[in-house]
Amino acid sequence: MRYLYDPHVHTCQASRCGRSTGAEIAAAYAAAGYAGIIVTDHFLNGWTAVPAGLPWEERIRIFCSGYEEARRAGERLGLQVFLGWEYCDNGSEFLTYGLNADWLLEHPDLLSWSTPDYLRAVHRAGGFLSHAHPFRRRPDIPPVRLYPELCDAAEVFNGGNGDPSENAGAAWYARQFRLLHTAGSDTHWAGKINPGAMAFPRRLDSIRDFIGAMRDGEGEIIETAPESLIYNGNR
Repeated sequence: MRYLYDPHVHTCQASRCGRSTGAEIAAAYAAAGYAGIIVTDHFLNGWTAVPAGLPWEERIRIFCSGYEEARRAGERLGLQVFLGWEYCDNGSEFLTYGLNADWLLEHPDLLSWSTPDYLRAVHRAGGFLSHAHPFRRRPDIPPVRLYPELCDAAEVFNGGNGDPSENAGAAWYARQFRLLHTAGSDTHWAGKINPGAMAFPRRLDSIRDFIGAMRDGEGEIIETAPESLIYNGNR
């Protein structure tokens, strides 16, 4: 038996490009038969829906609200929901796993850090980093800078990429630098779950267990989504 997890999911509470609430996202994934998701909303330096100018504590509370809502809904629905985020620096985005709101609250100067300083700080705290869609090409996305020596993995399949060469380039990059491989749907709307997920031979206990399973090679890349995984809002 395989347990399906999506480690790249957004909600409208914290991601400006999100179209569904945490509760709606959780319902969609539970109906589609996933074991769990990792909510990776855009952080405050990316496509965030969190207003600027608020106290740091309030910004972090709002940022985590989509995850918290999804977690509560997941508890009712039997769906595991873990916290991550998508850190952005002028086109380069990094899926950050293994840290929590307390870590964010402890670093109110985080937005002033350089990207290498951020990546190093995540590792010092025991976090795990996957470079999200490193070769995505869009008119509004600057050329991406790569940091293979500071990342654990690369997202070799992203369901939101429109050109197959974008995923192929990410897979080539991961192989060249011996990075671990992750896959995610990059879903923003509960009405349609994009292809892209990770399958594990067992149910994961926590975000730390996800990281351990990735390091141990237990994760299998899933590039397709059967029709049964498309949520129509009626199930």
